[in-house]
Amino acid sequence: MIILADCSTRMRSIVSFYFCYLLCLCLGIACVVFVSIWNSQWRGGFAWDGSALQFNWHPVLMVTGLVVLYGNGAVLYRIPLTWGQNKLPWKLLHAGVMLLALLCSILGLCAVFDFHHTNSTPNLYSLHSWIGICTTALFTTQWVMGLAGFLLPWSPMSFRKLLKPAHVWMGGCILILSIVSCISGINEKLFFALKGTTNGTMPYGNLPPEALVANSLGVLIVAFGLVVLKILSNQKWQRPEPQSEDLGYSPLLQDDS
Repeated sequence: MIILADCSTRMRSIVSFYFCYLLCLCLGIACVVFVSIWNSQWRGGFAWDGSALQFNWHPVLMVTGLVVLYGNGAVLYRIPLTWGQNKLPWKLLHAGVMLLALLCSILGLCAVFDFHHTNSTPNLYSLHSWIGICTTALFTTQWVMGLAGFLLPWSPMSFRKLLKPAHVWMGGCILILSIVSCISGINEKLFFALKGTTNGTMPYGNLPPEALVANSLGVLIVAFGLVVLKILSNQKWQRPEPQSEDLGYSPLLQDDS
């Protein structure tokens, strides 16, 4: 009876995980769709010519990279189907998704900095920009330290043990900062763009369709982040570590199973 109860509890836990994971995927897709629709339909589309159309790449790339790809990369180790398998492919996939997220974020920063330079607009004057640049810098440091600690063959076991809890904690902090950065950026953009009669738009206070879509995007980003943090914080959904890891570290090409 005890064994059956344990199996039933574990099955419910796995079903709950996949429900949250499916919700995570759906919310991530919705975030990318909403930010793309907002900037294509109401902001005029995309270009790379120093115009406002180049700026439109900034929110799309930052939401896609710093939030959606980052969040999905963070939960890869929690997928139960990966447990009991060789960890190396999942380490490489995790590092690859995070690298793609980082590249999207850097390209998003390049878009806005180049736009500001072309139009003689000051850089890094707003709270949104301060949080965003710090988040990207932390993300870059996190990725480099993860590469050095968990994939390079000469990384000592003592460094890996020291790095792992900090890596996990910092990962959650970066996700939270990413969400704060994106939400503040959405709000800042709406205040600049929806000025009412001065630029031919409806004022933000009247909640025009563009504001409704952009605000909905912010809600989706928050919901996505909460689901990812729920997955990361549940101890039952953490990948079981094999006992062999306590005896030594076999990096990269001779990883644990």
